[in-house]
Amino acid sequence: MGTSMKEAAEALKSVLSALKGRKAAVLGHMRPDGDCIGSQVALCRMLQAEGVDAVCVNRDRVPTNLEAYAEGVTFIRGADYREADRLAVAVDCADASRIGTELLTRFPAGILGNVDHHASNPSYGTYNAVVKDAAATCHVLAACAEILGLKVDAATAKALHLGILTDTGRFSYASVTPELLELTARLLRLGANPSEANFRVFEQETRGKLALTQRFLSSLRFHDGGRICSGEIRQADYAATGTTKEDKEGLVEFPRSVEGVEVAVLLEEGADGVRGSLRGRDSRLRLDLLAAKLNGGGHVLAAGFNMLGCSIDRDGDRIIDTVVRHVREHSAR
Repeated sequence: MGTSMKEAAEALKSVLSALKGRKAAVLGHMRPDGDCIGSQVALCRMLQAEGVDAVCVNRDRVPTNLEAYAEGVTFIRGADYREADRLAVAVDCADASRIGTELLTRFPAGILGNVDHHASNPSYGTYNAVVKDAAATCHVLAACAEILGLKVDAATAKALHLGILTDTGRFSYASVTPELLELTARLLRLGANPSEANFRVFEQETRGKLALTQRFLSSLRFHDGGRICSGEIRQADYAATGTTKEDKEGLVEFPRSVEGVEVAVLLEEGADGVRGSLRGRDSRLRLDLLAAKLNGGGHVLAAGFNMLGCSIDRDGDRIIDTVVRHVREHSAR
């Protein structure tokens, strides 16, 4: 049985109490997305409003199209972080490894607070505000802020709206409920701006991103009678199009949108191995459990994995075989 919003609020309250008179580092995951940046900014601002000296720390930089949301909050790259007296609070990290091994070593006391919504989260913090059926980590924070009466100004409302907007696919996923829409309406009254968010996040694509998309679409393959569709991105694709890993965001949704496809797979080959993104339509297929078989985790319908030391040429077929076997197994249930 998952933690309720009320229980999550109590856990967050305990985090706030433990941070009184201390300094905090709000940690996000590698390659931060909208929900990660939104929840980092929102929690950092909430902590500051409570008198806590708080900064955000990430292994990777804030994506260019999300930089406007970080204004007024200090973000420190993991390689530049030198402080030794801040207590760590992680947001939107399905497990502690998503923070990054090197950055984790900067916090030998461990993770004080763990705020998240991933189904695979093992509750690795001292206090865990993890609601596994929430639509986004920003959903958890927004609901907890209301329960606890925390200050949510316009900038904080915009950050919370950002995370909900991106993790619900612009309010199109099964995680969207009447209660979530009502909560979002309250964020709009506090200053969130849907048209501004939509433009910043979804309508600023570069020509390089378009070229990368073309390359990804040309790599698509269908498996298991068309129920699974996979595509790949290699380092050479980034080099040829002048893009970065940030530009792959959203590409996995293209194969997911094809008629008859139940599971979409994006394989990305990097210098240290193969990273994968999984998207599905049927919750019975449990993509979080599939990702766990590939050294990953995530949500029931959206998950990811990281196969260190692997390559697409040598291990791609083996990865897809794992996906096929899992889908067949869970389809038969």
